[in-house]
Amino acid sequence: MTIPFGPLLIGLAAAACGVLGLRWILHRALLRGLRAPRVAHDCGPLDLGLPVDCVRELSIEGPREKRLFAWLVTPDAAPDTTAGALPDAALSPLHPAVLVMHGWGSNAAMMLPVVAPLRAAGFAVLLLDARCHGRSDDEDFASMPRFAEDIAAGLGFLRAKAGIDPARIALIGHSVGAGAALLAACRDPAVAAVVSVSAFAHPGELMRVWLARVRIPYPGLGWYVLRHVEHTIGARFADIAPVETIRRVGCPVLVVHGRHDATVRFADAERLVAAAPLATLLAIDGDHDLRDALGPHAAAVVAFLAGACAPGRAGTAMPVPTGSRAER
Repeated sequence: MTIPFGPLLIGLAAAACGVLGLRWILHRALLRGLRAPRVAHDCGPLDLGLPVDCVRELSIEGPREKRLFAWLVTPDAAPDTTAGALPDAALSPLHPAVLVMHGWGSNAAMMLPVVAPLRAAGFAVLLLDARCHGRSDDEDFASMPRFAEDIAAGLGFLRAKAGIDPARIALIGHSVGAGAALLAACRDPAVAAVVSVSAFAHPGELMRVWLARVRIPYPGLGWYVLRHVEHTIGARFADIAPVETIRRVGCPVLVVHGRHDATVRFADAERLVAAAPLATLLAIDGDHDLRDALGPHAAAVVAFLAGACAPGRAGTAMPVPTGSRAER
């Protein structure tokens, strides 16, 4: 019997094209469905009443020749000596600094409430817009690993900046930005401290919640969707999950989380602290967005950072002041 190889090959090619076509459609649909909304800044550091000469708008070189928008806020020549300020032994011509990264669909302006207390304590503050957010350049997609790449670019800028002590730079991140801060810190042993605000424990768990919300069953199609997302972002969820990266962070970590967080369970914060020997939990009566609820605890956060950035304290667990509702 003669095998009709011509029609057979044509049929196989058509089937392969169909599969590739469906995969491309799924890929584009995922990029649309998971794309972060770009929200414009509604204010800036000067709206806080800061001196004009202490605020600079920046365009920082980011990954893949993209530009990252940022504000750099510098402190006065002498830090405030009130509670929470840097101890006298830490005073020098070089200032410590904090890089601040927002969350998914947010921007640098939404992190402005942390600026005044940090600046009063003698810190320079760099507020970044991640790619696809705020006024930074666009990309085909945003992801937690890309947030971490943007943080690394910001760290490189700060370490090369005159007047900044490269050995005393800490990170503050919110939500996805917090997960990215932990990811960046586990890759960069020179980071002095991390304040993780409203971080989730595992992105795969959040993705499964999203699948359930959009009614995609996990067995079969849902499993493939998660594997495709991992392939797209170039990382396995298990490798970048905050509950895993926090184990590899060599600096003190303050995990800040709202007890009434309806987006990321408070139990995630407890898992993070249980996984890390240098982590402390600061529980707050608030939801996922802690801009307002964090205010009364600003002194505790600043004191944590001031202690972690003091000379000779690198890698040492930092206590949170009594009365801050911290737990271990």
